[in-house]
Amino acid sequence: MSDHIYMILGGKTGWIGMMLIEMLKAKGATYHVANSRTQNRNELEAELDLIKPTHVLNCAGVTGRPNVDWCESNREETIRTNVIGTLNVADLCQIKKIHHTLYATGCIFEYDDVHKIGGTPFNEEDEANFHGSFYSHTKAICEDLLRNYSNTMTLRVRMPISDDLSARNFITKIVKYEKVVDIPNSMTVLADMLPISLTMAERNLTGIYNFCNPGAISHNECLELYKKHVDPEYTWANFTVEEQAKVIVAGRSNNTLCHKKICDALPDIKIPEIHESVENCMIRMKENLSKEDNYPENIPKRARKA
Repeated sequence: MSDHIYMILGGKTGWIGMMLIEMLKAKGATYHVANSRTQNRNELEAELDLIKPTHVLNCAGVTGRPNVDWCESNREETIRTNVIGTLNVADLCQIKKIHHTLYATGCIFEYDDVHKIGGTPFNEEDEANFHGSFYSHTKAICEDLLRNYSNTMTLRVRMPISDDLSARNFITKIVKYEKVVDIPNSMTVLADMLPISLTMAERNLTGIYNFCNPGAISHNECLELYKKHVDPEYTWANFTVEEQAKVIVAGRSNNTLCHKKICDALPDIKIPEIHESVENCMIRMKENLSKEDNYPENIPKRARKA
């Protein structure tokens, strides 16, 4: 039995946090779901002193509901969680010598003249170049500051995909849109990557990691796999980034992140390439939905089991 003691922040209502809890249960790990809020430093410190975790998994963060546009008009709350709260956790873990894993974002980069579509990907040493949304702006500021904390591992999650039609699932989001842009992006298939994050924490890895499956996949490729495996009648249309900008409040990040560092750090673990991973995810999604016959109300139900 491992002597690791985990404390999960953002585990009571957070999408990723609740997934991690189920994985820790399956491992028979010792864990505690935090009651304190990250922006309340005194409460957080008291809970850390009470639980005495060896590892903190920080999934707390504001992304906005239904999307990051919310952050544009709720800037103070976004700062409290994404900057003040995150730094509180990192700082206290550093003082108390606790390993800290932050589930962050890779949505802080945008293709540019050096990093073109299909060309050189962004690596862990690159500084954020996308501040087109207030959400991304706060995350970029925080990531830069976190480079100074030697006990912190920052995982850049991108466009996370799950095996169901959760509202937070990237596939769920684009399935509901009438039109989508078609740009290759790095993405994170959670069934592959979340177990790997626990291994990385247990090995006490620190620093920044592009926490994505290797490669890049476009919106159309994702929807083609959704149509192939989940809903054969599904159709969609495309529009340009310029056309998209007219119907959203904040800009959206598009980028490809380099997978070399994470693969080199885990030579004994094979991380599936993104096309393979998304296809397997769609197969599992169809099986889960057919078995449970459980579609969210705002998703077309054409793919229900006959």
